[in-house]
Amino acid sequence: MDHNCVGCRLSVRAMNYRPLLWLPAAVLIAIWLFEVTMQPTSAERNRLGLIFVALGLVAALAVLLLPRWSNRARSLRFSIVAVGMTSFLIVAGTAVVAAQEMFFSSHDLQLLLVVLGFGLVASFGFAFAVSRPITADLRQIADAAERVAAGDFDASPAVARSDEVGALAKAFDSMAADLRAADSQRAVEDQARREFFTAVGHDLRSPLGSLQAAVEALEDGVAPDPHRYLQSMQRDIASLHRLVDDIFLLARLEAGDVELNTQPVDVTEIADETIEVLRPTARRLGIEVELSAPGSITANTAPEALGRVMRNLLDNAVRHAESRVTVSVTTPGELVVRVTDDGPGFPPEFVTQAFDRFTRADSARTRDGSGTGLGLAIAHRFITGLDGAIRAEPGPGGKVEFSLPL
Repeated sequence: MDHNCVGCRLSVRAMNYRPLLWLPAAVLIAIWLFEVTMQPTSAERNRLGLIFVALGLVAALAVLLLPRWSNRARSLRFSIVAVGMTSFLIVAGTAVVAAQEMFFSSHDLQLLLVVLGFGLVASFGFAFAVSRPITADLRQIADAAERVAAGDFDASPAVARSDEVGALAKAFDSMAADLRAADSQRAVEDQARREFFTAVGHDLRSPLGSLQAAVEALEDGVAPDPHRYLQSMQRDIASLHRLVDDIFLLARLEAGDVELNTQPVDVTEIADETIEVLRPTARRLGIEVELSAPGSITANTAPEALGRVMRNLLDNAVRHAESRVTVSVTTPGELVVRVTDDGPGFPPEFVTQAFDRFTRADSARTRDGSGTGLGLAIAHRFITGLDGAIRAEPGPGGKVEFSLPL
């Protein structure tokens, strides 16, 4: 059993019985006022005390029964009218019994009854009129809830009140706004998921199709240069390995499953090692890579993550450069690493989505060694996980830089 629900029910019951505590106080106050104002005899005091006690018991019975009846009532208006009428009848009954017992003549009592009858009708009309706008506003909230349930998240009850019903309407509008935002986010995520599977399918289909063609050519004995075919198959297999590894790493990063252990590291040394790893590829493409740094720069960061980020950025720059790539490391209050190339750079409309998954500045997806489209996305996840920031700038020239706290 949910202990919270049990506590809520007990709290509601305590609130329902709380008015009973006022009844003895009301009886004592009424007797005291009667004593002070009227100076009754002992017999009058006893009779009126009994009357007040009896009416107090009637009121207590009403307090116990009315909430249960109102919970089963089909309309809040009936509950409000019933409460108003019960309150009036208790007051009227007190006045009539007291007058009949002690003070009024029969003529005066008849007049009192006429006045109370008028008060009863007026009270009924007043309670009915007051309950009408409340129930109308509640119906508007209910109608708005039905529209929201049907998918219309712009539905609003348009209730302007300062009481609890107004607070309910404001809470409803806030809930509808949250649902609207969640629905928009879900649509964005659905679109991203479709694009993700489309991109993965495309990047898998290309090397798999090439592998299948090479295997069939070797099986049929129509490959003029089997060694060249095997080399092509090795490249396709390596491409598949990189794609699978990148997808797995990105999934772990987005799930927060990659532990980033920070320690003091020489950032300049990591940048230099990254350049040496990619220098053979750069030379084969005719690209010169250089490092610009004022010397050894130490920062408290995760060396493996920093190395992966630099490799991804440098690999992306080398593949798009014309002849030169520069890696600069500076510390103007924080660690800033900037990778630039003399290629065409990012189109202005692509800058905002450069770090999304499977995005490329060139919409044509070909097997030209242009990567999986995950390198910048992985770099972004690593940098944000290290409490840093990364950004790209539009061309001409490729420009990507990230900053990390020292």
